[in-house]
Amino acid sequence: MGIPRVKLPADARPDTLAVREGLPPSQYGENSESIYLTSSFVHPDAATAARRFANEEDAFVYSRFSNPTVTMMERRLAAMEGTSGCIGTASGMASILMLVLGLLKAGDHVVCSQSVFGSTVKLFQDFAKFGIETSFVSQTDVAQWQAAMRPNTKLLFAETPSNPLTEVCDVRALAHIAHAGGGEARALLAVDNCFCSPALQQPVKLGADLIIHSGTKYLDGQGRVIAGAVCGPEELIETKFVPVMRSAGMSLSPFNAWVVLKGLETLSIRMQAQSARALALAQWLETQPAVERVFYPGLPSHPQHTLAMVQQNGSGGAVVSFIVKGGREGAFATIDATRICSITANLGDTKTTITHPASTSHGRLSEPQRQAAGIVQGLIRVAVGLDDVEDIKADLLNGLSQLA
Repeated sequence: MGIPRVKLPADARPDTLAVREGLPPSQYGENSESIYLTSSFVHPDAATAARRFANEEDAFVYSRFSNPTVTMMERRLAAMEGTSGCIGTASGMASILMLVLGLLKAGDHVVCSQSVFGSTVKLFQDFAKFGIETSFVSQTDVAQWQAAMRPNTKLLFAETPSNPLTEVCDVRALAHIAHAGGGEARALLAVDNCFCSPALQQPVKLGADLIIHSGTKYLDGQGRVIAGAVCGPEELIETKFVPVMRSAGMSLSPFNAWVVLKGLETLSIRMQAQSARALALAQWLETQPAVERVFYPGLPSHPQHTLAMVQQNGSGGAVVSFIVKGGREGAFATIDATRICSITANLGDTKTTITHPASTSHGRLSEPQRQAAGIVQGLIRVAVGLDDVEDIKADLLNGLSQLA
């Protein structure tokens, strides 16, 4: 048997793909996709089972590496990102682990933005003990990326906008640097698209080779499950990453895949609404006496505002970070005075969340590493949800008014 596809027009647009792509319904004709909560699949005879386990026949075999619900999510996300392939993983960090295990070996070199998520920094650092060295460079200085390249550089890794300072890298420029060697010298560019999601940004259209996702964030959209994914060329997914999944098993559960699958259906409208609220909040924060600086790509004051508007479909996204007076004490006072915002390091939820990055998402980094990434003690990150933005302003003002 082959695994069938949904019959859709070849020119179906992203919003249609977000609610239709996946697998055809079963013989029962369900309109909402089914959840296949099964660990294994029954084969008609031993010979067929042998062919399927040997990859000689396309079929679902074992849910560690093949499951209908996970496949539906993978196909839908790939269609939205504009890639031919996708593999779901147990978490966003598992997707980066998958990337490294599938592509790199001892003696290889990585160039990575120093502004990426704190756990991403730690993971790349940890791979040094396996002989994979990483050079960390400025997110926005293309010359630093170019200077860091070596003959053994195999991967460039960027996160744009970055977490939490919303720094925007030039994806086209980094793709050019990665691919300039050609042939065996050609490196791959992987872009973490967590903050924008394919609703606002499709990095492959800018030259990226692979897209990393924490489905835990905007793809789910309601803070319900942990999930991740790598999107890219189907051949690369099948030859480099599926074998790792079969052996290592950082598998995405069918239930979590189904939650993300349904979250993708509302991704576009959520991102539009949350981004609009974030812009209004960022503009208001710039007027507050207790706020020293606001980081939001949608503001003209953002250093990469023009680039962000080009890469992110004219949107700044839904994450706003800002520095308050009084350092750590001032940041804690502002956070603790809130009554609506959820004090949690997660983001992408319909509920607005607030956190102190230096002691949470980047707490495992050393102070010099945090300083290099711009994570100062007075920094606060707000991931704007679907709450009324006037209520969020009032919530923040409870603490900010005490610092002015």
